[in-house]
Amino acid sequence: MAAAPLLDNCLIIAGWVTGSSQTRYSPAGFPITRFLLEHHSRQVEVSIPREARCRILVLACGETLAGSAQALSPGTLVRVRGFLSRADYRQGENRLVVHAEHIETLEPL
Repeated sequence: MAAAPLLDNCLIIAGWVTGSSQTRYSPAGFPITRFLLEHHSRQVEVSIPREARCRILVLACGETLAGSAQALSPGTLVRVRGFLSRADYRQGENRLVVHAEHIETLEPL
């Protein structure tokens, strides 16, 4: 299958870290820290307010980003900027994960 053309894929989402982070190492030897982000917000769609809620897995790769993610405590409010990809490349898998490019700790609301 040919490589896909370069298309927009950027996500910024804020939420709370749930549970503890887990770090593993890739076959190439770089750290990958993962944590679950829980998002709750109020959005407007077709002029109607609605609740938006989701939980999504965040992957932070590389020494600096993985180290920062590993230091996050459950309940910490963060903003993550990154891109979406499938969680697994097995046939029929359609769960998404966020590959973080930047993680910012926010003050509680």
